[in-house]
Amino acid sequence: MRHRVLLITGASSGIGAATARAAVKDGFQLVLAARSVDKLQNLAQELGTENVLTVGCDVTSMDDQQSMVDQALERFGRLDAVFANAGRGGSPGGFSGADHHAWHDMILTNIYGVGLTLQTTLPALRKSRGHVLLTGSAAGRATIPGSMYSATKWAVSGIGYNLREELRGSGIRVTLIEPGMVDTPFFDEPPTHALEDRDIANAVMYAVNQPEHVDVNEILVRPTPQTE
Repeated sequence: MRHRVLLITGASSGIGAATARAAVKDGFQLVLAARSVDKLQNLAQELGTENVLTVGCDVTSMDDQQSMVDQALERFGRLDAVFANAGRGGSPGGFSGADHHAWHDMILTNIYGVGLTLQTTLPALRKSRGHVLLTGSAAGRATIPGSMYSATKWAVSGIGYNLREELRGSGIRVTLIEPGMVDTPFFDEPPTHALEDRDIANAVMYAVNQPEHVDVNEILVRPTPQTE
């Protein structure tokens, strides 16, 4: 049985790192991409396998993303699944008073960066009839006062729906992973009620391990007490 190749952006911590840990147990070869190369290398050492490629990548850079894919194909020869997971959080203040510089970086990462990941990886995924997974959010299904972050996750949901239509008939599967509150470095202080990053990793692995004729379109995962 051949080893499948999974590429994860935003892999240095949180959901991305937890997914890498889960995927190794399932026998995946991994391409781990993030801006923090040191954290990626530490994670690769923790995973204890030679079947891991770490790549420094700013997802808002087309050159970085294309280099990431080129290195992945040179190392493993194929891509079977891509988890577009890199993202940034917002800043307080709502539309009236938030730091607009933080908006700039967040919108580029959460929306434009996802688009670049898709554009650079789709040629390889068409060859493998692979799988695209996107980190959306429960916040992308709710109306949250003054939240530009929520708006970017609404956009990710739209990307997922529209991508699925573009790829209809290609054999490529598309899954939106939509976490609720997760206790990750995303938050300055741990939330009172939160999922663990491995809970979301389990959802990712559920989707990618389905038979080829099964396309899990969306997985919404929230802490039991969370109502929005």
